[in-house]
Amino acid sequence: MTSFILLGVIGPWQVVLVVAVILLLFGGKKIPELMRGLGKGIKEFKDGVSGNSEEEKKEK
Repeated sequence: MTSFILLGVIGPWQVVLVVAVILLLFGGKKIPELMRGLGKGIKEFKDGVSGNSEEEKKEK
């Protein structure tokens, strides 16, 4: 039972490992582009959930 609880905990070494793998896969120059795209995607998702669309913003 406790093994399931421990699997959900993400420690600092796991975060470092994930960041290192991402840097190796994409390189340092591609990371800002990926983060920018991720940010735009999250913003569009939040706008879609709240009902705010580009058309509604233009009408106001």
